Amino acid sequence: MAASPRMRNALTLFSSVDDVLCHRVRLVLAAKGVTYDLIAVDPQSPPEDLLDLNPYHSVPTLVERDLVLYAASVVCEYLDERYPHPPLMPVDPLSRARLRLAMLRLEHDWVPQIQAIQLGNKQQAEAGRKRLRELLTASVPLFKASKFFLSAEMSLADCAMAPIIWRLQALGVALPKDGKAIEDYGNRIFRGPGFVRSLTPQEKNLRELPE
Repeated sequence: MAASPRMRNALTLFSSVDDVLCHRVRLVLAAKGVTYDLIAVDPQSPPEDLLDLNPYHSVPTLVERDLVLYAASVVCEYLDERYPHPPLMPVDPLSRARLRLAMLRLEHDWVPQIQAIQLGNKQQAEAGRKRLRELLTASVPLFKASKFFLSAEMSLADCAMAPIIWRLQALGVALPKDGKAIEDYGNRIFRGPGFVRSLTPQEKNLRELPE
């Protein structure tokens, strides 16, 4: 089935209402100030449009006219190039490669722990919390090194990291003893109007915004 006329004429995002990868894309859109239509999706019962558009039936899925993109990393890089201001990737190839590698590690190492906590049994959830706290502890020097994650300016890496930090309290994951740098990092981003715009009502209930 072809995309509906409404979707052909607007940027449309199929998104779960509480998913760290979908939140990542919504944060990029908010940082860019892009207007779009949001279609809330229950991943257990995806709508027919999504079944037709995306062979994996996954979210996030972005539709712009005849273009259909899926996988958060692909969608985010497209949005950064499609809407270049403000830029969310550095100019030089070395820094871009480092940020891409950091985002890949977040997807492969961090996100599965969140999914285990949210979707797994009690044993899997506890293992996910333990591993996520280990990853946070190991990353403290990176949060201390720069104002943003691996960069002096906000980047796509922050759009991937901030939704994770936002969920820590709700996931039952305490910061490490020397985790003030992580808390300060999160608060810098959470206070921004773009971050507030990126939140669904369900995500707003996960914790309080900093004053």
